[in-house]
Parts: sequence; C-alpha cells; structure tokens
Amino acid sequence: MNVLLIGSGGREHALAWKLAQSSFLTGLYVAPGNAGTESLATNLKVDVSNHDAVSRAIKRHDIGMLVVGPEAPLVAGLVDDLLDSGKHDDLVVVGPRKAGAQLEGSKSFAKQFMRRHNIPTAGYGSFGADEVNEALACLDTMKAPYVLKADGLAGGKGVIITEDLAEAQTVVKDMLSGASFGQAGQRVVIEEFLDGIECSMFAVTDGQAFHLLPSAKDYKRIGEGDTGPNTGGMGAVSPVAFMDAEFHEKALNQIVIPTIKGLATDGIPYQGFLFFGLMKVGGDPYVIEYNCRLGDPETEVIVPRIQSDLLHLFENLGAGLLSEYHLQIDPRTCSTVMLVSEGYPGKVETGRPMTLPSTTPKGSMLFHAGTASSRGNVVTNGGRVIACSAMGNTPEAALKQSYALVDQVDYEGKGFRRDIGQDL
Repeated sequence: MNVLLIGSGGREHALAWKLAQSSFLTGLYVAPGNAGTESLATNLKVDVSNHDAVSRAIKRHDIGMLVVGPEAPLVAGLVDDLLDSGKHDDLVVVGPRKAGAQLEGSKSFAKQFMRRHNIPTAGYGSFGADEVNEALACLDTMKAPYVLKADGLAGGKGVIITEDLAEAQTVVKDMLSGASFGQAGQRVVIEEFLDGIECSMFAVTDGQAFHLLPSAKDYKRIGEGDTGPNTGGMGAVSPVAFMDAEFHEKALNQIVIPTIKGLATDGIPYQGFLFFGLMKVGGDPYVIEYNCRLGDPETEVIVPRIQSDLLHLFENLGAGLLSEYHLQIDPRTCSTVMLVSEGYPGKVETGRPMTLPSTTPKGSMLFHAGTASSRGNVVTNGGRVIACSAMGNTPEAALKQSYALVDQVDYEGKGFRRDIGQDL
C-alpha cells in the first residue's frame, strides 16, 4: 500500500519512521515533510491547505491511505473534501472529519461537549468579540491564577496563565480585539484554575472501538522549572509514573469512554487519534483540552514504544476491525528533549547549518521537526528544530541517553531545557 502522510514536524518524522518499518508498505510519501522524512520517504512539495492539490497528489501516486498529522488540515475540513469528492472511494483516512476536529478547533465547542456528556473539566465562561464587558465581569468572579484560552488553533501557544488580575484583563481585551492571536483569539475561554499535575492519554478510535496508546507527560514552558511562556513542547516522557492503575481506570471510565460514546450520541463520525490533555487533581482526572491528533513532542516518545506494525493498525482501523487488533507496547521508558532555535517561542532566524551525528546508538532516535535540506546540508527551519529521543529500562537511563544525543547536535543558537523528566 502507498501511504501519504501530511505534515512537516517531529510528530510526522516519528510516524514516518514507524510506518517505514511496516511489511505492508509499498511506498511512503510525506507532504511537505522535512530533512528527516527525506531519508525515509519521498517528500512532496504540496500545499496541504490546498485540498485540490492534495487530491491530485493522491491520484498521481496511487495513494491507498492518508495519515493526517497536524490539526490545521483536519479543522479546515481536508478529510470531508476528499471523502465527499467522489474521487477517492477506497481511500483509508487516519484523521477525523471537520465535525470531530472541532474538539480541538474550538475550545468553546469542547467545553460544551464535556458539559453535555458529564465529562469532568474546569468551570468556565466563553465570550466573543462583542462580549468584552461580560468577559471582564467573569474575571472578577474568578480567583487567581487566571486561565485564559484563545478559542481557536494557536499552535499550542494560545493559553495564558497569570496571577495578576490587571494582566488578565489586558490579555482578554487583546485576545478579543484580535491583537494577540488573530482569528483564533476572537473568542476567549476563561477557566477555573486546576491545581494538579498534567499528563496526556491517547487513543486511536473508529468512533466505537478504541485502543489506548502509551501515556505521556510533556513540558510546555520554555524555561526550566516550568517558567516562561508556553511553547509547542520542550520535551516529553512516557510512560507517566504517577498515572497509577486507579487514576488510569478513572480516566478511562470518566473521560475516554464517555468521550467516544458522546461523539456517537451527537452523530459525529470519528476515525483517527484522540488526545486527552488531563490534570490530576488529588486522585481525580479532569480534561484540560482535547486534540484531534497525536501530540508533539509526545509522539516522539509514544511511537517508539509501539511494538506492533503501525500500518497494520491503521488498516484495521479503516476496515472496521480495530476491536480485533492486538496492540503491543514496549514496557520501557522513552524520553525526548526538544532542541529549539534562539528566540523561540518568539521570532527566530532559520537557515542555520546543523551538525548531526552520522549514527545514533541503538534505541536512540533523532526526529526532525523544524529542519530543511539546503545544498546537501541540513539547516534549521523553525522554532522547534529536532527531538532527541531515547529508550531506557528506567526514566533515568532514557533521559541520560536523550541528553547524550543533545550534545551531539550543534547549530548556532541551540536551546533546550535541562530539567526534562526531573519532576518524575
């Protein structure tokens, strides 16, 4: 089978790395891809926001399966346009239609969904651009710290938490005016602060059956000790030690199963990944956010722990045989440390030459995120540049190897956090 993978980040490199190992694979294509996927697949210069161009690429390369990595094409309705065009009747798609992708595309939609299906989450208020006064009044009823979320897609950076009421008021005004996050912030969700520890659960589902993938914990803030602004993710560890059997059971029965049943009840078809961003408060799980795809950089620690053939899993998903599939997971720990460009998560310079190791030790992987090829060399091409992943029998062993990889990658302005996994 020929597979087309949409995306260009570390998540997509990790998925391509795993798909390339499948005995069921004939050809692997990535659009647009990066310098890492180039060594595993054929990168296609396709504008993935142009759905007709994606459709033509599917026809041209005789694609039997489409795997959509990032959220933006899903929220924009790529899957709907392809499947409803009448041109791709036999195409297997891993990724939900637009209706299901709204779980990530609109935080207000997700909150309403959770309230409707009695799924535990923080109390909230949702306000549009013409409801500034109402939003400010809502802030007055909240206790610090204040949690402010842009309703739409903001690249993992649309959440601001502040202890200062005046700052919170300014953030709300800037969001609703469009000054902060453009269209994504013209509706704002103000949430009750949940005091706990974050973790992530992942499922692959056909809308009825599902398989849980490995859990993970990622590190969002740019600075050590979880300081500074939010980023797309500075590192991750899987599995999560504090997700004990009791918490796992609660999350499964109170969140995962009700979410999948809720989608069916609401008549929303769903085929693909579901990400559950959770907060453990005491011993209880609460949903912070949904994603309609795998997280990044969590994918870079989840995928290496999947021992089963990923393409075979996707084939079963498309054939309605997911419930019959036996998913095997490596019990060891996987960790990743993200290398970023100077200035991230703000403005960064790209095109800086990179020095990479010619080989990596067994159980270690470099997953390219913001990289490109230029005249035979690998150069930086984004804020998050490369993920240094490694397997180990213990978290300490995995992290030691991840940081050994960090030392082997060099480019001007290299930045990273030195405390990934230390809280575990």
